[in-house]
Amino acid sequence: MTEKCRCGDHHAWAAPNPQDRPAAPRQPLLAATLAHEDRVEDAGGLDPTDRVTCRTHHRWLHDCVASPVHTNPAIGYRWCRRCDHQALVAVDELAGEVTIRCGLCGAIPRSRANQELVELCRRSLALARSGRFPEIAVA
Repeated sequence: MTEKCRCGDHHAWAAPNPQDRPAAPRQPLLAATLAHEDRVEDAGGLDPTDRVTCRTHHRWLHDCVASPVHTNPAIGYRWCRRCDHQALVAVDELAGEVTIRCGLCGAIPRSRANQELVELCRRSLALARSGRFPEIAVA
């Protein structure tokens, strides 16, 4: 197959879409954070589930966390154990809020993994904002 998958994810069999250029070259803070997290992870100093950037999509985590690639039933990320179903993620960039809800029952799966994922997305969102508006960034 040469067409892009409708799920919006990048699969090995899908031809690259020219509009899907990674955001990193256009965002210096994202590029630097990606490179730093890659180096630290490769050296064994960072767990892949503790990143605020996505190594697969080359984006801030909050930008691509809704992708099926970021669902992991074994760890519990974006997973409702009660329904044994994928949870959905909503990111409100204006309010800075991230919520995870089960796609079947609508409940908020309150696993430690999901709570950590929400926190990582909030950190990712804050860093992305500071990169876009450095004059209002608070360290």
